[in-house]
Formats: sequence, C-alpha cells, structure tokens
Amino acid sequence: MIYIGPAGAPPEVRSTEEALYYIHKEGLNALEVEFVRGVRMSEVLAKKIGKIAEDLGIKLSAHAPYYINLNSVKSDTVRKSKEHIMNTLRVAHAMGAYEIVVHAGYYGKRSHEESTEIIKREVGECAEKAEEEGLSPYIGLETMGKRSAWGTLEEIAEVCKCYRNVVPVVDFAHIHARFGGVIKSSADVERVMAEYEKIFDKFIHVHFSCIEYNIKGEKKHLPINAKDPDFVHFIEPIKKREKKYDIMLISESPLLDKDALVMKEMLGL
Repeated sequence: MIYIGPAGAPPEVRSTEEALYYIHKEGLNALEVEFVRGVRMSEVLAKKIGKIAEDLGIKLSAHAPYYINLNSVKSDTVRKSKEHIMNTLRVAHAMGAYEIVVHAGYYGKRSHEESTEIIKREVGECAEKAEEEGLSPYIGLETMGKRSAWGTLEEIAEVCKCYRNVVPVVDFAHIHARFGGVIKSSADVERVMAEYEKIFDKFIHVHFSCIEYNIKGEKKHLPINAKDPDFVHFIEPIKKREKKYDIMLISESPLLDKDALVMKEMLGL
C-alpha cells in the first residue's frame, strides 16, 4: 500500500492533532511528526495523537532533532545526540509510529570509513537500548544531501546490516543533490530502489521534493513543479512495488501537503 503525506503540520493548522484531521480531510494518509527542534511532547499527548491517527487510518513516523552528530569529536555532543534519538524513539513508540528519521552526523576531519565505523557503534548503542526498553519504531538513517554530511546509501547499508531495527530512509532529493543531479529517468530511480531492497525489503520510507543544489550538494528544497528531479520518473517504480511492500511517501516540498496531493494525483491514487 502507498501512504502519502507531509513532513510536519500544514501551515493552516497549529498542532499535530489538528494536522491529522486536516490531512485526513484532504485525502492524505501519512504524517511525519517533526521533532527537529527538540522532543517536547508528553507521553499522554503522544498516545492521544496515536489514537487519533489510528482511528483516521493515518500512518505515523517521526523526525528526530537536527542537533544530532554521532561523529562529533566532542563526547558531550555524542552523548546528547544519543539522548535525542532515544527520546524521539520513546515518544514515537507512544504514538504508535513505525519509524523515526535521523540525520546521523558529519565527517568533520575524519575519513568516510572511520566516520562509518564510529556512527555504526553509536547507532548500535541506541538500537540495543531500544530493544531493551521494548521500543518498536525502527531507527531510520536518512540519505543526506550535503557532501559534508555522513549518509550515502552505501554507508547507511554498512550500519543497517548490523542491527535488526535500523533501516535506511531514502531522500531522493538529497541523493539527487549530493551527486550533482543524478536522477534523470525511471531507470535511475530503479537503481536506487534496487540498492535499497538489498538492505531491507519490508517497507520503504521515502522523502521527496525538488531541490536546488551546487557543487557542495543540497542548498534548499523546492516545490514539485520545479521538476528537478521530476516526479514523473518515480511513478512506475513506485506503482510496481505497491503490492510488494508498504511505501511511505513524505513530501518535503515547501508546499508540504499541497505537493503531497500532487504526488497522489500523479500516482493515480
């Protein structure tokens, strides 16, 4: 099944609760709850949101704070980063969300290989603690758009293969930007999807928007009508998989739910 919705509440509403009713009325069925500035939701409210989402048939995920850097040379930053991940997992679990999305860190002065080994270790601590606490959401490591950021699909695969509850989050705009505009056809999308399926094949969590980029990678997200990359290239690869596993398609366009509705229409849903 295909679930489509925005990353965060539409600008017309002021709370996650309102957002759920609003997007349901629009005909959307997914919401990524954004904790990018910090996790400040109580367990009571999280459970209430989860019940509303369940009643409306809306699939929930959550985005962890942007402050995370598991590859920092500062031990306090790494410690706080793991706290951000665990706090997001706990609230997401209370909401009944199936996954949290994490920006894992930056290379800094370390090599790509050393960075991967360090992030693998730190993510592993969170993954093991999550299992000890009985927290059900997956830890989703997002493919990153800036070349200074850790997180190619290949690097993420190295971490995921070590832990049952760690999976990739495929941000196609980030992949497109990081590698200089690589998504130009359905075949390019197929290649990414095939690589993903070598890592995990139970579901896929996808971020999509168009994007402005330069030699350093991502600059800013753009509406779908920018056509860079063009969503038309994604229609066939997504449709052919909708009966194989669940696909969560999250709009990170500046137009959020409005472009989620555009994607829904283009997919013929």
